[in-house]
Amino acid sequence: MTTTPRLTGTLAAALLFIAGLHGAPAARADDTDPSEPPGTEPSATAPVKVDPTDPDLKLPEGATLAEPKVLDIKSVVEDQSGDERREDTNADVTFALQAEVLFDKDSAKLSAEAKARIAVIAEEIKKQNSARVRVFGFTDNLGSSAHGDTLSKQRANAVQAVLDQDLNDPGVTFEVRGYGEQYPIADNSTEAGRKKNRRVEVSFPRTQE
Repeated sequence: MTTTPRLTGTLAAALLFIAGLHGAPAARADDTDPSEPPGTEPSATAPVKVDPTDPDLKLPEGATLAEPKVLDIKSVVEDQSGDERREDTNADVTFALQAEVLFDKDSAKLSAEAKARIAVIAEEIKKQNSARVRVFGFTDNLGSSAHGDTLSKQRANAVQAVLDQDLNDPGVTFEVRGYGEQYPIADNSTEAGRKKNRRVEVSFPRTQE
């Protein structure tokens, strides 16, 4: 994918210690299995141990340490048009494609241009040698919630079908979900924000060093 980066951000990895607090693959079209919604995955395991009895921690009397977490380093690159965004973390790669570049309004039929964009994602999946791919569909908050759920699932299914064909690998397992208006990434009170929220996300584990 050749794009002109508009936004690149990096969040530094950090260890979080909070005093006083303790803090099998899904089938392609099975809505009954539980799924981790976007952004709720557990963080990586902390690489170092901390002695909770160390006096330099200066914990209040009776307080204990919560389980430490490491925040992933995240790089975000969005193309100049805003139609496509790529997020890279220590563990995963996520592509987010706005619905307008994939489908006509209120449609789940992919355009020829959409298939070319999906082919680029398929090549990245092959590069990462990923055997598990998640395809999640989302809408804005206009219209009924039920319609948004249905449309987002249909669109996710359409993208998954093309990915499956491009990958041609029976060893790859897909998880497909339609989240409707849940998990917006922008303000639904503006059309610019709603446009960003109407999207399909494809994510898969990073296996390359």
